[in-house]
Amino acid sequence: MQIFYSAEVDDGRALFSREESGHCLRVLRMKPGDSLTFTDGKGTLYEGVISGDDPKGMIVTVTSERSDPSLRTYRLHIAISPLKNDDRLEWFIEKAVETGIDVITPLVCSRSEKKKIRKERLEGIMVAAMKQSARCLLPRLEEPESLGRFLSRACEGKKIIATCDPSFERIAITKAFGRGDDVTILIGPEGDFTPGEVKGAISAGYLPVHIGTGRLRTETAGIAACCSVSLANI
Repeated sequence: MQIFYSAEVDDGRALFSREESGHCLRVLRMKPGDSLTFTDGKGTLYEGVISGDDPKGMIVTVTSERSDPSLRTYRLHIAISPLKNDDRLEWFIEKAVETGIDVITPLVCSRSEKKKIRKERLEGIMVAAMKQSARCLLPRLEEPESLGRFLSRACEGKKIIATCDPSFERIAITKAFGRGDDVTILIGPEGDFTPGEVKGAISAGYLPVHIGTGRLRTETAGIAACCSVSLANI
């Protein structure tokens, strides 16, 4: 089933972006009267019929709607250090959305090599990954935030910091949460968090964990964390 996306659904009608409209009308050769399935990115799946074929803003009349039966019973928030290589961060974003995530925060740490992101491009990747994986919930991508400021947030559920530093008493990430738990996970930059940053996180209530015995790249650790939470909830 191919799923499309509209952020503007109101009063039984959906307005599609120029990109989605062009894909439907010009690439797929769809026309007024054709049916399609789409989501608003908020957990609802719609069936509709094309009623306006403007390639700059296609209009679809809603014929039915239902809540996505695959919506998760837990929330996952990963705060991850931006990567110097944009391609690697984009890969993480894509796979995290496919695996299942609610919020992603670029986390600026002492050893982060980059402090900015191309947010518009990353949000486009998130939309594409949501549609490709037949999901109906579009995760939120936040602006980059310093670790110190992030630690001052009130986060519900289990709070976890992944570190390679063996001087801290760590447990396996799979033992840090249970089925149905909301989870916030901190993933550091290449070179890991500094000892002071780990201590600050522990003081803020975060539990140190390891993700296996090897040293993982930042984006790999992020996906391993996503998969650990996802598999715990099967």
